[in-house]
Amino acid sequence: MKLKKRMILYIPLTVLVILFTWGMVEPYTIDVEEEEAVIPNLPEEWEDRKIIAIGDFQVGMWLDNDGQIEDVVDRIIDRSPDAVVLLGDYVYQSVNDHQNEMEKVQSYLKPLTEEGIPVYAVLGNHDYNMSSRKVDPSEETAERVRRKLKDIDIEILHNRSVALENERADEPLYLTGIGARWPEKDEIPRAFENIEEEDARFVMMHNPESFDEIPEGAASTAVAGHTHGGQIRIPFTPHWSWKDLVAKGKARVDGWTKEEYGNDENSLYVNRGIGLSMIPVRVNNPPEITEFQLTRAEE
Repeated sequence: MKLKKRMILYIPLTVLVILFTWGMVEPYTIDVEEEEAVIPNLPEEWEDRKIIAIGDFQVGMWLDNDGQIEDVVDRIIDRSPDAVVLLGDYVYQSVNDHQNEMEKVQSYLKPLTEEGIPVYAVLGNHDYNMSSRKVDPSEETAERVRRKLKDIDIEILHNRSVALENERADEPLYLTGIGARWPEKDEIPRAFENIEEEDARFVMMHNPESFDEIPEGAASTAVAGHTHGGQIRIPFTPHWSWKDLVAKGKARVDGWTKEEYGNDENSLYVNRGIGLSMIPVRVNNPPEITEFQLTRAEE
């Protein structure tokens, strides 16, 4: 009986040790998710082109995996995207030397623009030095992030839309960037004000919560970050992560969200991010590069 009781105790402990050990290793892996971006009125010349999304580096967090970003950038270059979008949270909010950490971010990302790949960015809550909604946003920190990204030719899309370059296309494809949610910078009407209703567009933001306020049909394909996929996804359950369990199925954590999220004719994909938040562990939830292949919506 004593042996049986010990076995009952040892088995879950062994499982926990294995999961924790793997949880320290998995942040240094990388997953490429290939997804289809269905866009109404997509110009023919943009059919099958690629946009890659990454974000949530959190450089400077204790036991962070920031060296992983160099491998991520190499993989992106090898895939020859037509544009790269960065989803915010470049440096962890609690670092002692934000200037130095942003210089690391610069060095990691600079090869993208040196290769001639157009790169666009939005800011997240950590870029305003916000660890929670209750913390006052730091405009000084946000301005440093903007300046450092602009210095390596990354264009900041703060509640605005730009036409992506394609010399062969008569009609444009727009990229729309929405401001950070927690510091109340997500001005949705302003982000779309210079494009027409029928214009093709791909929408990017940091926080999935901003997606709810996008008007019907204005974001047939949108991508967000912020969640890190919950970092720990529970195997063998119908829920993607512990966050989804806590939120009773209402969390927007990973992959394409359910149809009831957001307004009609809008679709949101949530990227799991590269870095870590709070604890330096990932389980069943590797860092993610998302590659979107553009395709025209059927009429």
